[in-house]
Amino acid sequence: MKVGARTTTGWKATISVAMSNYIEAGSIIAIATSLTFWQEAFGISNFAVGLLAALSANAFGAAIGAGLGGPLCDRYGRKAIYTYDLIVYMVGVLLAAFALNFSMLLAAFVITGIAVGAGVPASWTYIAEQAPSTNRARHVGTAQLAWSVGPLIGFALAAGLAPLGLLGSRLVFLHLFVVAAVVWWIRQGLEESKIWKDEASDTKLSASVRSSAGDRGMRGLFSRKVNITALLVLMGIYGFWNTVAGQAGIFMPRVYDSAGVHSAVQQNLLQVLVWGCTVLATFFGFMALADRISQRLLYVVGAALGIAAWAVLVFFTDAGMPTLLVFAVLWGISSGIGAQAFYGLWASELFATPYRASAQGFMFFVVRSATGLLSYFFPTMLAATGLTTVGLFLVGLLTVALVIGAVWAPKTQGKTLQQIEVERYGRPGSSGSTPSAQSELSV
Repeated sequence: MKVGARTTTGWKATISVAMSNYIEAGSIIAIATSLTFWQEAFGISNFAVGLLAALSANAFGAAIGAGLGGPLCDRYGRKAIYTYDLIVYMVGVLLAAFALNFSMLLAAFVITGIAVGAGVPASWTYIAEQAPSTNRARHVGTAQLAWSVGPLIGFALAAGLAPLGLLGSRLVFLHLFVVAAVVWWIRQGLEESKIWKDEASDTKLSASVRSSAGDRGMRGLFSRKVNITALLVLMGIYGFWNTVAGQAGIFMPRVYDSAGVHSAVQQNLLQVLVWGCTVLATFFGFMALADRISQRLLYVVGAALGIAAWAVLVFFTDAGMPTLLVFAVLWGISSGIGAQAFYGLWASELFATPYRASAQGFMFFVVRSATGLLSYFFPTMLAATGLTTVGLFLVGLLTVALVIGAVWAPKTQGKTLQQIEVERYGRPGSSGSTPSAQSELSV
């Protein structure tokens, strides 16, 4: 059967696109659970470990990919990204699985990160554009669910394969190669985003949209004050949260070690609990409720639980495993209904179609770059200052994210993307018109 004869639509399309988040999170966890083994096998320093983390899918690698992929997605279409990015990704994880030295491993992490970065903004954009307005959070939440399942499976595999040492870590990377190959094949039947296709194919409509929202890509994005406001708010929400989550995602085994849990299997099982709670909270919390109740309230609850989780870890570390279990549950639930889920939703809603992916690519670039800077120093900082000092710093970052979201959460629930564009930019063809007050952040 010819690949081109297949058509992937509806929930099947949503799930296949959402898998960008599975392989992103899976890559981060594969790195997190293998760093100690790589360090021992190749005799690399903590500084070199920080470099691997900083240039990976967790930080700078993904940042570069997003910075490139977002504008390309707006120029050539959402589907264009899916034709090539997973091929690059498969090269990266295959190289990691068979890495023989530090140089090969570093190249693998960079390649994987770039592919991940290109795919994630495109996935959030595509899902939001194809989803019904009354069910958009549920569809976008599928990406968050995939992002949660990736670590759940990744840490479970790492725990089960721990007795094999570095070989087990290589097998985790190989499992990502297989998943990516299957998803790539399914995606070949994807239809292009209807919203993007209509504007790209209708010259009159495209010109009309440009008159109100601005040109395609980065030029149009920065041509409207309302966009800059939204960028600052969303980067505040996602940036401060992800700076914490990025360290937790890749360095949590080291945090557990600082808290007294030295067994790799126990560390991985604690992470299985974290991500199991995240999966449940995403499905029964964000996906079930975010289209029905106050999004501001749900966001604040998730953010507050995240602060509570790290506060427990900082102030009750001496209690041992009970403290870590409470942390795992609170942080897991918070991650399911917190900043990343809402960022994925709001980032797709608050920008016009000509630069929706570019906006996400730009924000992802900035946020992951900030995460990369901290990742570069985090292992050394944790070893030098201890868990209490580092934990208090992370609590402060989460508190800032809570305040920003609580004050400036947008009012977009239940509206079509076209309605939101009219409210924020005025009607197409009415250059210079004043957007309605409802579109202002809080926005």
